Amino acid sequence: MKVFEYLDRIKTTHKLISNGTTGTPEEFADQVGVSRSRLYELLDEFKFRGAPISYSKTAKTFYYREPYDISVTCHFRPVTDTEEKNISGGHFISKILFSRTIHDEISNVSLYC
Repeated sequence: MKVFEYLDRIKTTHKLISNGTTGTPEEFADQVGVSRSRLYELLDEFKFRGAPISYSKTAKTFYYREPYDISVTCHFRPVTDTEEKNISGGHFISKILFSRTIHDEISNVSLYC
């Protein structure tokens, strides 16, 4: 699921900026696992949401000009049989694949920021 990759990317980006250890834009993009242009899109999204991000040419790092924190909350619950039937049309195979995908993704992701 792409949502977990995106949340992990947000967490990594925030941690590196908070610690002032991003390096150059190229190094930062590499650490986050995105292209340089995608990194700037991500930083623009942070700024749109109020993150006071700047770049220091002398220190070669992005940083927050003032204290800033990010909180992400996710809620999970089992899907009821009725909901599952509405989602998959009652197909048994899709229930197995859906459960397997969710389990695999959740076991490999941590959402602490």
